[in-house]
Amino acid sequence: MSKTAATAGFMSMKGGGYYSKATIGAKHTIDRATHLILDAIERMDPADDGSPFTMSDMGCADGGTSVSMVGTVLKEVRRRVPSRPLQMVYTDLPRNDFSQVFQNIHGQTDIETYIDEIDDLYVFASATSFHKPIFPAGTLNLGFSATASHYISEKPGVISDHVHMVGASGAEREAYVEQGRLDWERMLLNRARDLAPGGRLALFNFGIDEEGRYLGSTGGADMFDTFSRLWADLRDQGVITAEEFVNTNFPQSYRTVEQFTAPFRDTANPVYQAGLRMEHVETRVVACPFAVDFKEHGDAARFAHEYIPTLRSWSEATFASGLSTARPVEERQAIIDRFYDSYEALVRGAPDGHAMDYVHCYLIIEKVAA
Repeated sequence: MSKTAATAGFMSMKGGGYYSKATIGAKHTIDRATHLILDAIERMDPADDGSPFTMSDMGCADGGTSVSMVGTVLKEVRRRVPSRPLQMVYTDLPRNDFSQVFQNIHGQTDIETYIDEIDDLYVFASATSFHKPIFPAGTLNLGFSATASHYISEKPGVISDHVHMVGASGAEREAYVEQGRLDWERMLLNRARDLAPGGRLALFNFGIDEEGRYLGSTGGADMFDTFSRLWADLRDQGVITAEEFVNTNFPQSYRTVEQFTAPFRDTANPVYQAGLRMEHVETRVVACPFAVDFKEHGDAARFAHEYIPTLRSWSEATFASGLSTARPVEERQAIIDRFYDSYEALVRGAPDGHAMDYVHCYLIIEKVAA
């Protein structure tokens, strides 16, 4: 088994509709930046030539967080190019819950969908990593990805005293930074191959902003530090082993704005040579909706109960992967439940400072003609 295949096995979101219901902040991140994509379409000025127009959501999870944006964008494309069939392709890893994607998009859940409001529209899915080519060369017109490309294709090593690269130091951190650089360039080169000339990428990425902020670090109680401390508590209590603690590392690399934009500023970089040009870059912080609500209702128990599922929706797979497969499944699940229960108890007892504010770098990228 390749390293990529080995890590891809646990890089997945919780299924069964859990992800969209728990990650309201991810939807806010997308919805509030929809205008950036509409502006890109205006600059693109697609020809009404009858050829298929293809849009993708890469790293889609269950499709619920992007559904409003996708509907708005596809309606605008339909208005501009009434003769062109529209293809909407949802992509994620093989373990993704694609059944939930189709239920959400085809109106089989309580999520409001666009499916019956746009004619000549065809919805597909692909279980291909965005670290690989996804489309026939030159056929993707509009590629979108949000809160996904911080995932790296493989873990370059362990982080001995933390669970995430933001808490690592020295050679351990540098290994994740370098893997992030390699994967960012690889992902961009694959999209350069996929894109048609004049096509656009809208990439809304978790990262480190100009003030050094990143996901969950803005409220005072750093989320990743809390993850690491509570996981270490289980180690110190003998619930998990020292080896299991060391083996629990998020397969992620948070990049700075400088690192995001480097391939577009160096004319000798393969990404630049492949025809990708940066049209727009900015960073934003989107407030954690559960922390915002807590300021209004003031109920710490309610806040903790509502807040922890959004953390669990995307992090549980990483903690589960750190546990030895020699443990029975039921035992592993009990440890995971105990871990998140401890986080909920911590927030319930001392809620101030806890928040998963979303820190993103927003990029709009053009594929220029050769």
